[in-house]
Amino acid sequence: MPSFDVVSEVDRQEVRNAVDQAQREVANRFDFKNTNSSIELNDLAITMHTASEDRLAALRVVLEEKLVKRGVSLKGLDYGDVQEATGNTVRQVATIAVGISSDKAKEINKMIKADAPKGVQSQVQGDTVRVTSKKRDHLQQTMQVLKGADLGISLQFTNFRD
Repeated sequence: MPSFDVVSEVDRQEVRNAVDQAQREVANRFDFKNTNSSIELNDLAITMHTASEDRLAALRVVLEEKLVKRGVSLKGLDYGDVQEATGNTVRQVATIAVGISSDKAKEINKMIKADAPKGVQSQVQGDTVRVTSKKRDHLQQTMQVLKGADLGISLQFTNFRD
């Protein structure tokens, strides 16, 4: 029986490349001179550190531009609160969410039951959702339904089996 998996993943190497490019741009840009601005990546948490909140907003713009250029979806990017740091500086942590939470998986299941063609079944398997059907065309229609929906997370379709 044909099936595919719905997942929410991010290419960690592309995130690392985007952060490296953003660091280089911040080091070379004139408006970041003498602000001690930095962007650091620790697993999937990106820490931005700079002199003021307006420079922090500019750091966010630089980071988002580089992530988009590298093909990383901004839907999974979650910004924390702006924190006061030592020496009159500010810091903010942005985390990149991976995996489908149980609430989102339930929402995907409801959407498949409501909008997908008859005969399409879905089940949650950890942080993925497995979708099965007897007809391949129904699976492709289901993919289109999920692509058109705004769930607040980036979705990828993997493990397509015929």
